Amino acid sequence: MEERAISDGTENNSHRLFFNRELSWVEFNRRVLEEAWDNRHPLLERVKFLSIFSSNFDEFVMIRVAGLRRQTRGGVLEAPPDGMTPSEQLAAIRTSTGALMDEAHACWTDDLLPGLNQEGIFIRSCDDLRPEEAAVLSTIFEEQIFPVLTPMALDAGHPFPRISNLSLNLAVVLHRDGENHIFSRVKVPVETLSRLIRIPPGAVADSGNPDAGKEYHFVFLEDLIAANIRLLFPEEDAITTYPFSVTRDADFEIEVDEASDLLTAIERNVVNRRVGRVVRLEMRESTPSWVRTVLASHMNVPSEDLYSLCDPLRASDLSELCSIDRPDLKDKPFMPSVPSFFEDGADMFQVIRSRDVMLCHPYESFTPVITFLRQAAADPDVLAIKLTLYRIGEDSPIIDTLIDARNAGKQVSVVVELKARFDEKNNIIWARALEEAGVHVVYGIVGLKVHVKMCMIVRREKGKIRTYVHLGSGNYNSATARIYTDIGYFTSDPDIASDVRDLFNALTGPPGIRQYRSLLVSFGKNSTMKEAIIDLIDEEIACHEMSGNGHIIIKINQLSDPDCISALYRASAAGVKVTLQVRGLCSLVPGVPGVSENIMNSSIVGRFLEHSRIYYFHQGGKDIVLSGSADLMPRNLERRVEVLYPVTRPEMKDRFLSILRVHCSDTENARMQGTDGLYVRMKSEKNSPCDAQQWMVDHRGEWNVSG
Repeated sequence: MEERAISDGTENNSHRLFFNRELSWVEFNRRVLEEAWDNRHPLLERVKFLSIFSSNFDEFVMIRVAGLRRQTRGGVLEAPPDGMTPSEQLAAIRTSTGALMDEAHACWTDDLLPGLNQEGIFIRSCDDLRPEEAAVLSTIFEEQIFPVLTPMALDAGHPFPRISNLSLNLAVVLHRDGENHIFSRVKVPVETLSRLIRIPPGAVADSGNPDAGKEYHFVFLEDLIAANIRLLFPEEDAITTYPFSVTRDADFEIEVDEASDLLTAIERNVVNRRVGRVVRLEMRESTPSWVRTVLASHMNVPSEDLYSLCDPLRASDLSELCSIDRPDLKDKPFMPSVPSFFEDGADMFQVIRSRDVMLCHPYESFTPVITFLRQAAADPDVLAIKLTLYRIGEDSPIIDTLIDARNAGKQVSVVVELKARFDEKNNIIWARALEEAGVHVVYGIVGLKVHVKMCMIVRREKGKIRTYVHLGSGNYNSATARIYTDIGYFTSDPDIASDVRDLFNALTGPPGIRQYRSLLVSFGKNSTMKEAIIDLIDEEIACHEMSGNGHIIIKINQLSDPDCISALYRASAAGVKVTLQVRGLCSLVPGVPGVSENIMNSSIVGRFLEHSRIYYFHQGGKDIVLSGSADLMPRNLERRVEVLYPVTRPEMKDRFLSILRVHCSDTENARMQGTDGLYVRMKSEKNSPCDAQQWMVDHRGEWNVSG
């Protein structure tokens, strides 16, 4: 991390005690890249990590870098707690990311690509194809690719086209004797066609190699287009192509005056995202300087936003390789467990009446959550279903179930967060489908994101009303439930149920100020969560001063809220042991004598994306445990609707604590954060190594065996 990210000072609010959040995020993505280098992972899983690394950076540039660019243009000089101005942050990001992109290229060319070749997986150059292979690919091009392409000339009658966000393109230069070079542009249709075009096995097998037909041979789509470019420009003799990619500002805010039609406003902004201001122009290193100048000038791209890369551009597309049928090059699959009391068509409501249930995804199946809703939809005693939806996914059984419930005459209310970044379009489609079925749909709240994950079932039982609740850290999304580590919690606790009911009423009706019995709730100006968390930290300090065994454990995704960080510093200075496991960015500086010497922070990056949130306060033996959707960031605590729920039953506390202990003991995938902001792998214990995620796979479901 850049040294400037921490400046001099000694007070708790001084710059040296806060890492810059953007540079801390860059360090997180460095840890993702390290997984691509790690040969403990199967080869195609390492390719996946490289793809994720690239995709992460794309989003970072579209949102965070674009935001800093806007601040710089607007003359913003105010610095965050770390003291870095927007222009200083941009310079540091440029330095850090440039080095990382070089490392990513080395990972691909020096490690992954040779490894793929050894396994019979090749990405070929069109210049190196045998005549039989070239002929087959030419046929594929003419029949499947050529009809999709649209060459666009650049001249007085054809102004420079608007290049869409994250698109891959070919700059086509037509060389004519005695004339200036003529420019054209061809968009590479990666949205509709595969980036990697496989050479048919039959054509490869003709090479004489008896094993060639079993191998996988690919060419990049843009290279195949370039090799056949004369079909698009048949009158030209000399043609050169140069691939490039554009990244645009993809962030937007809904203005208050747009609130009367939130859905329409978001639809308009989603369209505008495709043509926002250019914040990055990527080209191959071999691209001539004059071509760079032409492209940059037409798109108003300053020199600091030009990036020269080695192949491949858009490395996120390398994830296509993971669809290859080579299970020996992938993680060993496992079957998520289902608690025995949920098996064989068990009555979900009867089970939840008798006990609280914790599900740890992906180690335990997401199916019980869907079954919970399906049983509710079919149960004549169920009167109402209420649900929040944030990232729904493209193929959701939950949507069909909600429509079935409405068709069965139940009251169904759904809060669909249309502002879930990069899922807006998909969420709009589902919201309209639900509305057309008669479901009462609320499109979030202007100025806030509804990030809470909660479901409420209202059921009539023996003449009375009972409410069943599911709360979680993850989305109601079957796909992400297989790759994100999340905790879901079923309960019929009356206090929690009443709070969930009141929160739904605040989401669908007038917000107002509500007093919650059990839940910690963040709701914009009506938030109690941040104050409550700081109170718990201060109470831990008081308990420690009495008993001397204070301990706070917090497992979250991100930590940047200055007030919460300052409270944790107070706890450390008072002697409280603070164990943090922050997967992503962390602005807290651990290990500073007299301030944070009792704070340790580790980060697990592994097979699954760590996504659960658990808060533990020893409280002199009371063992306060909270879980839910909230991280300790200003956006979560001030600009989102979030919930943390208390875990009160002793046996459930033990299960949450066992999960925490395993993760905090990880020696295989955890890195320890240093005072310099860098992360170092934990030293693996030869006699007792601990891979927390593998332990969860091996012991999945054991926490639901008894109790």
